[in-house]
Amino acid sequence: MKLIRPDELPLAIEALEAGELVVVPTRRWYMICANARDHDACARIYAGKGRPRSKSLAYILPSLVAANELFVMTPAAIRLASAFWPGDLAMILRWRDSEHAQQLQPVGVPNALVTLDSGLLGQLARQSRVPVAATTANLSDPANTLGPAITAVEVESFVAESEISVAYCIDGGVSPLANHLTIVDCAEMQARITRSGVVHDRAINAAIAAVY
Repeated sequence: MKLIRPDELPLAIEALEAGELVVVPTRRWYMICANARDHDACARIYAGKGRPRSKSLAYILPSLVAANELFVMTPAAIRLASAFWPGDLAMILRWRDSEHAQQLQPVGVPNALVTLDSGLLGQLARQSRVPVAATTANLSDPANTLGPAITAVEVESFVAESEISVAYCIDGGVSPLANHLTIVDCAEMQARITRSGVVHDRAINAAIAAVY
């Protein structure tokens, strides 16, 4: 794995499009990314992390327009997207086209875990010619009390321990929040918080209060 600067993002994009894995920093954690259509690349993430196949990778949207084109946006989802995207919220959304969804199984079928990022991860998704799947850079092990990587040095430790092959890690310094995306299930009409994170539960409830 080679460490590169944020302004060398095109190198990471080229590697991703070629079927390699790359690691990108966010405000929360460092994220390991693959082409969501490349099931072999995504399988390497699952194997390296020891991640259960039942846990989908996150689909990193290139834009809000893409969210509306690809997914069923309930009234609650529309309000949450307006309030918190791009940002630290992920939503579970239902695919509009089941045939298209089958091509992107690593991010979930019939529902996907979807987010729109405001930083380098979002730039990666916008500039790449392939859809981006991502998850935190860490082993899926309950004994791992440290949590996902928040520095490039911690990414190097993860890569060494997992023996996962990563082309590039963009060194963006320290991820200051060291916290998860908040996840809201909007696959049905009644929105439901499934994981608390950076966006406070009260903020979620306030944003969707008018819907109900």
